[in-house]
Parts: sequence; structure tokens; C-alpha cells
Amino acid sequence: MFGAFDISASALGAQRVRLETIASNLANWDSPDSTKIADGKPVPYRRLFPIFQAQRTGNGGIGVAVSSIEEDQSPFRQKYDPGNTKLADAQGWVKYPNIDLATETINAMESTRAYEANITAIETTKSMMNATLRVLA
Repeated sequence: MFGAFDISASALGAQRVRLETIASNLANWDSPDSTKIADGKPVPYRRLFPIFQAQRTGNGGIGVAVSSIEEDQSPFRQKYDPGNTKLADAQGWVKYPNIDLATETINAMESTRAYEANITAIETTKSMMNATLRVLA
């Protein structure tokens, strides 16, 4: 019975990390400047996403863990801004992070729902344990 708590707790931790990466993505959505430099120009922030993998919990169940946080290698968004001498390339294009607001919003909603589902699973397991103790006592 305690294995169910471990499984749900591992999922809560994984979804927390997922929400943190989404928050980081949203915070950097419209910032073309960065501390990374390539070819003398700043490289925009790249969208982050966690990689989940199965893991054994302390009680032998299968839970979930974040194995790594990867950078999305899709192309950067570009805006034409020839007046931006610091960030624009020779043709006047400025690169922006490869983040889509709609995708990040949907991912945040999905992660929140998964978090809520695991809280519900924990509450249900707790209720089942209480009912079992009442029957046995």
C-alpha cells in the first residue's frame, strides 16, 4: 500500500520539474538577448523540456523520474528588425527563442492536471488505508 504513495510522489516530483521548465520557457519567451555568444552574436534562449523515465521506488513499484532536461533544437523564431544593430544579422533578422506560447500553455495545463490526478491518487490511497484500519481494528 505504501508503494502507491511512492509512485504518486515520484510523479508529483516529475511534474514539478516539468512546470519549472515551462515557467523558465515562458519567462524567456520574448528575450532575444542572451549570455551565450556564437559568431560574435548572442544566441537566444532555447526551449527546455524534461525527459521522463521509469524508475523503481523504494517499495519495488515503478515510478517516474526526470532523467535530464534537454534543449529543443528546433529553429529560432525570427523577426525583421534591421535597426537592431546589436542583434540583427546582415539581412536585418533578429533571432528569438524557439518557444510557442500556445504549446507552453497547453503543456502547463496538462502538467497541472497530472499533478492534481496524483494528489487525488494519494488521497484515495490514504482513504483506503484508513478504511482498512477501521475494518481491522
